[in-house]
Amino acid sequence: MAQLAIRRGKPVREKPFLWPIWDKDELNLLREVLESRNWWREGGKVDQAGGMLSKVEQFEREFAKFHEAKYGLAVTNGTHALEVALTALGIGAGDEVIVPAYTFIATATAVLYVNAIPVLVDVNSDDFCINTKKIEEAITDRTKAIIPVHFAGHPANLDEVLEIAQRHNLFVVEDAAQAHGAEWKNKKVGAIGNVGTLSFQASKSITAGEGGIILSNNMELLNRCYSIHNFGRVKDSNQWYSICNLGSNYRLSEFQGAVLLAQLKRFKAQSEQRNRNAIYLSQLLSEIPGIIPQKRDKSVTNQGYYIYCFKYEQEYFNNISRETFKKALNAEGIPTHPEVYPAVHQTPLFKQKKFRVKGCPIDCKHYYGKIDYSTQSFPVAEELAQKMVWLPHYVLLGERKNVEDVAEAINKIRSNCTELS
Repeated sequence: MAQLAIRRGKPVREKPFLWPIWDKDELNLLREVLESRNWWREGGKVDQAGGMLSKVEQFEREFAKFHEAKYGLAVTNGTHALEVALTALGIGAGDEVIVPAYTFIATATAVLYVNAIPVLVDVNSDDFCINTKKIEEAITDRTKAIIPVHFAGHPANLDEVLEIAQRHNLFVVEDAAQAHGAEWKNKKVGAIGNVGTLSFQASKSITAGEGGIILSNNMELLNRCYSIHNFGRVKDSNQWYSICNLGSNYRLSEFQGAVLLAQLKRFKAQSEQRNRNAIYLSQLLSEIPGIIPQKRDKSVTNQGYYIYCFKYEQEYFNNISRETFKKALNAEGIPTHPEVYPAVHQTPLFKQKKFRVKGCPIDCKHYYGKIDYSTQSFPVAEELAQKMVWLPHYVLLGERKNVEDVAEAINKIRSNCTELS
């Protein structure tokens, strides 16, 4: 008789994991917005200083404070946050920006969107973040910035990134889209560099379906971001149609601001729970041959855990493919992300250089470097694309039994993997 649920055995877990989580706080705040008839950020309740404070502005202040940043600007999504931040830093045609070779594609395409060149650097095989030893090799006189990605909520080595950036006079743009609440040496990420960006897309640990935010301790920089995100208007100007800069509409709606305010209220407790459960799960999975959890650096005092990820070595599971392993895990009641990132240079976009028209930004008169992504190799990024398995962050919420179910399901598959041959 078959043991595995995928072969009609009894699953380890039948209770579903739920996300997103919401309650009366979201309902009440949404009702406030609805009844106020002010559904956009440019208006709202009067604050103590006598100015207008919208739900979006309230969230910007509270989230920035939570992340130990002086200023925050909410925008339409995390991708736009990167594009606005890069634009505000003056990065454009002819410039190069260093980006990890293993990340969500938006980290690299945001560079392309400002007409600059993403220069890829391999990642570490243990924490999956940018390999700081490789950054220096990639710097040229055209390099303007480094984008360290805090992968799966694990901060990149910011000590080394900042030291390199300072020596070479480069900007540091933290891609913290997956790293809500993450800490490097007890300091929250996002405003440790010059500027940081986060996402509130549906799968993130704080979500309004879509949304993003830019964080910085530099008021002048955030004011430039504000102008770009609001059609080029100057912040606090009383001349609404006096457009001073090239910008667009990246404004967040009041409905999203309301949801995010409610989400933020419960986030600290959720983050602490995810960290406790993730550390416990790593202990359990480290005992299973063929499962290699993401290593947590000792300098990481809190991890964001957008996902919980590990490398899957199929030779320890009777050579069943990663896809078969994931299907078996799903059947046992443990959700996995259906896909993981490919290495950036292996996407059709980068292999075929399907960028902007007329050859930009690579075949551009302002760019005198040479780059061909189709001939590049980044062994660690390529390995991760083939071996990584992701569990959604909400698996880490709730009681310890939830993560014990994960370990039990993987052990069950390994013990009965001949059923899948």
